[in-house]
Amino acid sequence: MVQNYRYVPPTPALYLPLTVTGIFGGVVGFLTAQGDLKLMLPYFIVGILGFAGFAFLVRQFFNNRLLAGFIGAVLFFIFGYFVIGFSYAVLLTIVGYIIARMTLWVHSGDYRLNLPPYATASEVLWFYIFRGICGAIFVFLITPIIILIPLSFNQEPYFSFTPGMLALDSEAFSIRWYVDILKNGMAAPEALSGWWLDMWQNAQWIRSIKNSFFIGIFATLLATGLGTLAAIGLSRSEMPYRRPIMALLISPMIVPLVITASGLFYFFSNVGLAKTYLGLIFAHAALGTPFVIITVTATLVGFDKSLTQAAANMGAGPIKTFFKIQMPLILPGVISGGLFAFITSFDEVVVVLQLSDVVQRTIPRQMFSGIREQISPTILAVATILVLISIILLTIVEMLRRRSERMRGMSPT
Repeated sequence: MVQNYRYVPPTPALYLPLTVTGIFGGVVGFLTAQGDLKLMLPYFIVGILGFAGFAFLVRQFFNNRLLAGFIGAVLFFIFGYFVIGFSYAVLLTIVGYIIARMTLWVHSGDYRLNLPPYATASEVLWFYIFRGICGAIFVFLITPIIILIPLSFNQEPYFSFTPGMLALDSEAFSIRWYVDILKNGMAAPEALSGWWLDMWQNAQWIRSIKNSFFIGIFATLLATGLGTLAAIGLSRSEMPYRRPIMALLISPMIVPLVITASGLFYFFSNVGLAKTYLGLIFAHAALGTPFVIITVTATLVGFDKSLTQAAANMGAGPIKTFFKIQMPLILPGVISGGLFAFITSFDEVVVVLQLSDVVQRTIPRQMFSGIREQISPTILAVATILVLISIILLTIVEMLRRRSERMRGMSPT
C-alpha cells in the first residue's frame, strides 16, 4: 500500500523571522525619513528594533495569521496616527498586517513549501531576493502611473499633493477636472445648466476624444487587415525573401519615430494628405501594422497547415479556406494585434504634431498643448482615463492570449 507523505518544512530558528522583519523595518524607517540626512540613521535603527521587537511578540503570543495580521494592523495604525498623521497611519496599517503575517509565515517554515526539499539556504535566499528585486522594479515602473490617479482628484489647481489630500480630507478631493474635460473651462457651476447641449461641437477635449477614437478605429481596421494578410503570406515556406520583407515591414518599430514622422510629412505634403484625417489614418496604420504582423505571426507558429490542405482537397478555394479554417483559429492573435495597433494610434503624439492641424488634434496632442500653453490638472484627469483604457485593453489582450493557447493545446483549460 502506497502512502502519500506531505513534506513538512523544518521550523527555522528565532533569529530568521526577526532578521527578515528587522530588515523590512529598516527600509520603512529609511523611507519615513524622506531624505532628511539627520533622521535617516535614527529612523533606520528605530525601524529595525521596532519591527524586530514586534515580530518577537507576534511569534510568542500568536499562532493564527489572520488574528496576528488584524492585531498588527490596529497597533501600527494607532502608532502612525499619533506620531505623524492619518494618511501615514493608513500606510502603516497595511505594513503592520503584512509584517504580522510574514512573521508567522517565516517562523512556521512555510516559505520552503514552494521549493524542493533539497534546496540549500543560499538557494532559498536567492529565490526570494530575486522575487524581491522583480517586485521592486515593478513598483518603480508602476508608481509614476498610479500616482496620477489620486492627483487627478485634487481640488486645487496643483500638480502635487496638498496637506488636505495627505490628511484624506474629503473637501480636498474633487472631480472638477473631469468635469472640465466636458465643459471646456467654464468656471461657474451655474453655467453647467446648458453646457451639455453644445459640448460635442465646441469643447476642445471632446473634439480631441472624438478625433482619437475616429482616427484610432479606422487606422486599426486598416492595420489589422494589412498586417494579417502580410503575416499569412510571410508564414508560407515558399514565400521568397521572407526575412528582408519582414524586416522592412517591422521597420516602423525600429526607426526613430521623429524620422518616420518627418518622412511621412514630406511625402504626404507632396500628395495632398498632410493636415487631413486620411493622412493621419494612413500614418497610424503604418505604425500599427508591425504589431499586427508580429502577433499574428506568433499565432500562426502553432497553426496546423494540414487543415488548409484538407480544405483544398475538399474543393474549398483560398478565400473560403481563410474565413472558414484559418480565421477562426488565429482570431485571438488578430484581435490582440488590432488592440496593440489601436493603443499605438491612441497614444501617439510625434506624428500628430507634424501631420495634424487644429481640427485633427488628438488627446495626446491636446495634452501636449496644455502642458506648453496652460498648466491645468485637467491633463491628469485625461491621463487617468487613458491609463484605465490601456489597462482594459491589455487585460483583453491577455485573455485572448490565454484563449489562443488553450485552443492550440499549449496550456490546460
